[in-house]
Amino acid sequence: MTLFVNNLTNIDASIWSPQLGLMGASWHVDVELDGELGEDGMLFDFGEVKPWIKSRLDAGLDHTLLVPAQATGVKVEECLEGLHLSAELPYSFEVRAPRQAFTILPWGEINAERLGAYLSQELSKRPPPRVEAIRVRLREELPDGAIYTYSHGLKHHAGNCQRIAHGHRSHLRIWRDGQRDPELEAHWSRQLDHSYLVDEEDAINPRESGPLKVRYRSAQGQFQLRLPRERCHILPAPTTVEHIAAWLARQIAQASGAHIRVQAFEGIDKGALAQHRGEPSPA
Repeated sequence: MTLFVNNLTNIDASIWSPQLGLMGASWHVDVELDGELGEDGMLFDFGEVKPWIKSRLDAGLDHTLLVPAQATGVKVEECLEGLHLSAELPYSFEVRAPRQAFTILPWGEINAERLGAYLSQELSKRPPPRVEAIRVRLREELPDGAIYTYSHGLKHHAGNCQRIAHGHRSHLRIWRDGQRDPELEAHWSRQLDHSYLVDEEDAINPRESGPLKVRYRSAQGQFQLRLPRERCHILPAPTTVEHIAAWLARQIAQASGAHIRVQAFEGIDKGALAQHRGEPSPA
């Protein structure tokens, strides 16, 4: 017998791509479970198995940087902080962070199908009682307007968001003077796509030329990152979704002179709303 649970949870992470560099990712998690019926006519209690699976996903690759260790130019080695990742393609990139901030995979490239197979294998090693096998499918949220991906780290966060290179695939919605503006949404999604968002307080060299360097200490340890400045957006505040929405609303309103309302998502089905009224241009 097979039972299924669609949208059991979501996974948010960042990926190092040999083609695109650092990019955020968010997936719905669908699960199928095989087993034999018990005397109660049930395979298992959904209420027990769902948190069992979610807890293992949360403790695994969720909110980590997924690294294809066999990709050209990728090097992973131990360091004082935990692990040191360096890569050369498609641009020079470096991260030093505690070991739990990474998921190192022995592949040349990472995709959702392969990750689903990997998770299926890992979860099926020691399944819950009466469950014989678990199959996981990861799928992206269907587009409903403009979408972009970003990566960041939140040093003050009590959970795994404090990891310096985790990310999201997110919708962006913008209203200009009360009307939805798809052109603004597309423009800003292009500006933000595959970017790294950083709090100015954490940037070591925010006003210098060359690669941007980011460093902070949080409850999980010491974190450092270096990547091309043109891939970054520096915010005057922590890069929570609340501050991202407010920063975008202010930037757009000041440039347009319009009343701007922004709905910024942090991955799937969650986020923040902010608005800012710009000054109209003199006649």
